[in-house]
Formats: sequence, structure tokens, C-alpha cells
Amino acid sequence: MKRMVFIILPLILIAGLVFWKFSGRQVSGRSADQVQANAGEQHQLWTCGMHPEVLQSEPGNCPICGMKLVPVRAELGGAMFAQQSAADDPPQNTQDQQQPAENKKERKILYWRAPMDPTEIYDHPGKSRMGMDLIPVYEDEAALGKGGTIVIDPVIVQDMGVRTTQVKRMDFYRLVRTVGKIEYAEDRLYAISPKISGWIDRLYLTYTGQMVRKGERILEIYSPELVTTQQEYLLALNTHAMLTGSEIPSVREGAESLLESTRNRLLYWDIPPSEIERLEKTRQVKRTVSLLSPVNGMVVELNVHQGDYVKEGKKIFQIADLSHVWVHASIYDYEVPWIYEGQPAEMELSYLPGKTFHGRVSYVYPFLREKARDVHVRLEFDNPNLELKPGMFVNVQLHGKPIPNALVIPLEAVIRTGERNIVFVVREPGKFEPREVRLGEEGGPGNNFVRVISGLLEGETVVTSAQFLLDSESRLQEAIQKMLEERRGKPEQKPGEPQHVH
Repeated sequence: MKRMVFIILPLILIAGLVFWKFSGRQVSGRSADQVQANAGEQHQLWTCGMHPEVLQSEPGNCPICGMKLVPVRAELGGAMFAQQSAADDPPQNTQDQQQPAENKKERKILYWRAPMDPTEIYDHPGKSRMGMDLIPVYEDEAALGKGGTIVIDPVIVQDMGVRTTQVKRMDFYRLVRTVGKIEYAEDRLYAISPKISGWIDRLYLTYTGQMVRKGERILEIYSPELVTTQQEYLLALNTHAMLTGSEIPSVREGAESLLESTRNRLLYWDIPPSEIERLEKTRQVKRTVSLLSPVNGMVVELNVHQGDYVKEGKKIFQIADLSHVWVHASIYDYEVPWIYEGQPAEMELSYLPGKTFHGRVSYVYPFLREKARDVHVRLEFDNPNLELKPGMFVNVQLHGKPIPNALVIPLEAVIRTGERNIVFVVREPGKFEPREVRLGEEGGPGNNFVRVISGLLEGETVVTSAQFLLDSESRLQEAIQKMLEERRGKPEQKPGEPQHVH
């Protein structure tokens, strides 16, 4: 009996050791589903229905909005616990884990972001606020976003319709186009007024717009004072004829002085020399005297009628010489640097299609009109055939003085933010760099270019279309980098504290 006991007892001990070893392997090698199930039962997590980023291990209220926390789904909480449990368990196969570790070292994940909202980032995988799987962002991809530089697949670049052009140099000028109005030349307006009082005995200019030539009679005036002066002149002629042979010098000089003064009085009254010569030949005093036009032109103002009595100095006519006209045009303040006196000008009229008139800028007014916020410019044009009529509206073109060898880019390549001007430079295929530039005048062919003062080099390639999409992506990358830098400067979160998305 004792012998049987000594034989059975060792067998029982051996069987117990085998069972213990086998059961231990089963526990350490349990499946992930079993771990998740057990973890879900033992480690329940709680979150906020309005702020899914808040996770706590105990029930309570949301630290953001104060709402009551709700339990997280069992499978989500179990999965998180399973990851922690797997990290705590010792590795079973070192060779199997070396290969994944080497792959992770090749591309390091910096953070995770939501697929629909790139500004929603996390430091661990999971679900976004919309319930979608987070996307990893690797270190090599994020580095491209520093400074706003972005990289886009060439296929996507083609689909976006990105067009580019090179920064180049040219003789830069601006073609200023504006609208003007033909006016009378103010330095060729003549006012006709008699220098003696009298009655208009006959009027040869009877309506406004009537053309008159220089030397033509414009009216005949009767003036008693003028009749008396004619008689005095005849008397002076007779006296001079009698005393011209006198031996006394003072007598001869007196006769000559009287004749000259009387003649000058008639000339000062605008009596034509032809009338004075007639009076000398005929020795007959006329009741009326004719006044002649001093210029060629058109009557633009008529203030008298036949039979009227006019006083000396009253303006009865205004005549405009139309052989030379002025054109008043307006330009905007930013176009003033391109305008200067003596600048050639071209003009076209809708009344005469296909014909171009050439003139010059005669004056740039030194003030800005407040209501229109523009500058007044005066142009001068010759009008020998009287084709240019005052009151006509015209189209004016002014060629600004060229800026030689200027660095220029198209206007459509510039993004104006109000504070700065941005241009996207192509560094290599699919890689775009935003760059701030200083701009000068606008002009060039079609006024579609702008002069670059600084920020670009000749020969660089800039984007001329779809740059607003590139700007949006660049700003996004910059914002993400700033958030990451701020996040790196914050202390690590302790277990059990609510997690906040940055």
C-alpha cells in the first residue's frame, strides 16, 4: 500500500505542473477580442454628448459645458483598454515585432487629423467629431507646410487648371484711357464792345453760331461824338495844309500835333484806317462808322439788336476762334504719375469713326476735384477743318513715359489681402511657395501687368490662375504648424484628465 502511494503521488504532482503550465500559456496568449471584452466590463469610459473630445474614467459633468457625461460604447472603450493592455503585456515574439518597428521609423506620424476638417487634430488614432476615422499626418508631409509652402500632386495641379508664367523685364509704360469734352480755347475768345456810345444803325451779325472772318464788317454805329471828331479831323487837315510851309517851327509843329492827336483819337475808338483814309480823300463826314471783326471765328454770344443804344464798354459780341480747341479730360489719382505737360495725346470721336487726332497735354491742374476724386487735364488740338466742335465727347489715349528695364508680372498673379501682396512661386513641379512682394505702377500691354519693386527675381515662375486655392491650402498648413508648436509647448496630459482637441 505504501508503495502504491509513493508511485501515485509523483504522478499527481507531474500532472499538476503540466496543467499549470498549459493554463498559463492560454491566459497570456488570449485573443484581442477576449481582452477587449474583459476591458469593456472592467474599464468603462465616459464622454460628453456635445464635446466628444472629453473622456473620463468616472461619471460626472462635462468640464466645458457642464452637461452630464454619458458612457462610451463598449467596443470603443474596450479597444482603447486593449491597446493599453497589449502595451503592458511582454512581447511573445521579438522577431515579429522588429519589422513593424523598423517600418514605423521610416515615416514618423506627427499627429492625426479629421478627413473633413484638417484643423481638427489629435495625438492618437480614433474617430473625428463626425464619426469618421482619423487620417495620419507624417513628419515628411508636415514639413512641407512650414512657411506656407505646399506640395500638390501634378495630376491634381492639372485638374485645378494651374497656369504659370515667368517674371520678365520690359520697357514698362501705361496707356491711360479716359473721356473728354471739346471746349472753346479760352485764349482765343474775343469780346467785342464799342469804345464810344451810340446807336446800332446796322447789324451784320444777327445770330449765335454765325461764322465771321477777320476784317468783315460786324456793325455800323451812329455817335454824335464820332461825327464831331470827324469834323475836327478835317479841320486839322486844313490847318496842317496851310501851316506846313510856315517859317516858324513852333507853328508847323503845332499843326502836325493837332492832326496826329485827332487821327489817334479815331484809331483809339477802333475806327478802321480805311475809314480814315476815305475821310481824308472825300473830305466828307459820314453819319455812321463801320466796325470790323478782329478775328476769324464764330459768334458764341450776341447781346445786341439792330437799333439798340449801347454804351461804351458794353460787350455786344463774343467770338471764338475754332481753328484751335481745348479738350478737358479727367484722370484718376493713381494715373497722375504717368501724365506730364507736353505729353503726346491721341483722340477719337464717335462722330468720325476711324480717324485719329493728335495733340498734346498743355496743362495738368494742381488740385484734386473732391466729388469725382479725379484730376483735371487740359489737352490742345488743331482744328483747321472745323471738324472738332465744342461740346463733343471724345475718347482720349495718353501714352505714359516708359520705365526702362522694369521687372513685371501679370496682375492676375497677385493676391491682394489689404495688408500685403502675395505671389505663389513654383519651386519645382507640384511645389509652390507663397512670397510677399512690393508692387509699383500698373501698366504694360493692355494695362494687365504690374511693376515689381522687390520680392521676385527675373526668370522665376509664378502662378497666374487657381492661386486662391493654393492660398487656402497654404494658410491651412501654416495654421496647423502653429497649433502643433503650441501643443508641443504644453505639459503632457495626466491620465484621468479630460482630453481637449487643439
